[in-house]
Amino acid sequence: MKRKFKNHLSLVMFMTTSIISSGQTKVDNPFGLVYRDAVTENAPGEVNIHPVNYKLNGINIAANIYTPANYDPSKQYPAVVVAHPNGGVKEQVAGLYAQRLAESGYIAIAADAAYQGASGGAPRNVDKPANRIEDIRGMADFITQYAGVDAGRLGLLGICGGGGYSLKAAQTDKRFKAVATLSMFNSGLVRRNGFMDSQLSTIQERLKMASEARALEAAGGEIRYAADAKITDEMADKMPFDLYREGHYYYNRTHAHPNSTFRYTMSSLLDLMAFDAATNMDLINQPLLMMAGSKADTYYMTDSAFNLATGTNEKELFLIEGATHIQTYYVPEYVAQAMGKLSEFFGKFL
Repeated sequence: MKRKFKNHLSLVMFMTTSIISSGQTKVDNPFGLVYRDAVTENAPGEVNIHPVNYKLNGINIAANIYTPANYDPSKQYPAVVVAHPNGGVKEQVAGLYAQRLAESGYIAIAADAAYQGASGGAPRNVDKPANRIEDIRGMADFITQYAGVDAGRLGLLGICGGGGYSLKAAQTDKRFKAVATLSMFNSGLVRRNGFMDSQLSTIQERLKMASEARALEAAGGEIRYAADAKITDEMADKMPFDLYREGHYYYNRTHAHPNSTFRYTMSSLLDLMAFDAATNMDLINQPLLMMAGSKADTYYMTDSAFNLATGTNEKELFLIEGATHIQTYYVPEYVAQAMGKLSEFFGKFL
């Protein structure tokens, strides 16, 4: 019964996430931002936020661009593309790090993935790796044309699931001159094997479910979703992994956003379960920084990918002391550690 319960929880959550935020203040933000100390107005001489929309392969993409204090479009600034976690949106952790980067002098962009958040695309919550990688390239397309951006100094920061997709994007897209990940989550590996290999015995069963969902879609039937169950605090408290337990509180309680959801189309598994962010890591020849909490139960994914990155002469693994996976999303002392390292890294290579 215990194993069955564990597998059920993994199937229900099956996703990337964030933690309990003691002291998080809930405020109505005109930009929809839900993280602490977010921009609330575009004051002269301060970091400003610019909501934008653009087309990517015919789909409308909603993004926020953060510009540094005293931004002058006639000058040249380094820029950073920030990729959000699976199930997350630009108003959460991606926005927090984009704002902190702008405070450090970078122009930063955080966009909702296609089929997710405020971006277009139907059916909703399709979560295919090829789409997410294309989202990152699309952000690069847009931001390198933005006034004041030095296209030759473009960086990439991927968070959680966005970290895995950022590794893939950087393997072939050499516009990115420096690549960083925070709490990297290898979506395909986990969708296939389960978190910490907890679902190896059900791989074929879940592939069959995904195949049936695809057939139903093709016939014009209902769209089936995975990870679409409502999770209570009591259910979350019994979860065996910090990632999912703390993620529930981050996404559903302390940093909830109406556009954020754990669910994804069941048919997406046909693509997800054949994907692995850590393959072809030797193609990354750019400087690489991979950051993870020292207590993160997802660390094994960062460790594996980092060791496979043999194509770059500049790589660093940085542990955020005392942090779990989700705590790197919002806890001030851990965010400060991550930003200190990012400022050093991007400062050196951009």
